[in-house]
Amino acid sequence: MVRSTLDTDFGFRRVPLDDKQALVDDVFHSVARRYDLMNDLMSGGLHRAWKEALVTAVNPPRADTPFALLDLAGGTGDVAFRVAGKGGPGTHVTVADINAEMLAVGRERAAKAGHKIEFIEANAEALPLPDRSFDAVTIAFGIRNVPRIGAALAEAHRVLKIGGHFLCLEFSSVDVPGLDRLYDLYSFNVIPAVGRAVTGDAEAYRYLVESIRKFPRPEKFAEMMRGAGFRRVSFQPMTGGVVALHSGWRL
Repeated sequence: MVRSTLDTDFGFRRVPLDDKQALVDDVFHSVARRYDLMNDLMSGGLHRAWKEALVTAVNPPRADTPFALLDLAGGTGDVAFRVAGKGGPGTHVTVADINAEMLAVGRERAAKAGHKIEFIEANAEALPLPDRSFDAVTIAFGIRNVPRIGAALAEAHRVLKIGGHFLCLEFSSVDVPGLDRLYDLYSFNVIPAVGRAVTGDAEAYRYLVESIRKFPRPEKFAEMMRGAGFRRVSFQPMTGGVVALHSGWRL
């Protein structure tokens, strides 16, 4: 296999493109067991409302109508459980994640909760799934960790059925004057400290904070979605622009 000569962002560092996935894997191996707890602590519980907005946009049918959802980078099952709980008996949820530790957490949680969810270890850039096989594809707070975002978007488009819906929930650019400075102060000082106390790994959360700042602004990401083939692309900022819900359709 020929290595790429390109570089990419890993937080505020520049690293070889082919090395980023292993570095990201190390981050999530480190924090997998406390990942959902940290989401609550970092966001003050707001991530729950953001994910509910995502699930509302997915709108799984409550009847026994067949409905297939693929949740990318959703190893611990947080979004998958919410969709499965809202959908009817015809709803089938598949979680794909490249990180085995995150998937192990998700499988354990699913077994305890009685959710029938399929978990597969897979790279979002090269999904081992057939064309046009899902009614919806979601990814929550995961796309910025993918080395080749364009490739992941193209794969999401490929596995969607015609008329299928792609939804991406991701941290964004704060657009409220004053809030941006407070957000930076909190992100770079409080979050790594909490990460150290809860998971024993401040550096993992320093990377996650930095990766948010390097992620494309909503308008740019919308262009990337269109470039991957999505149509009727839109985005909805939430909580002063802290996050955005991106939407696109395969037509």
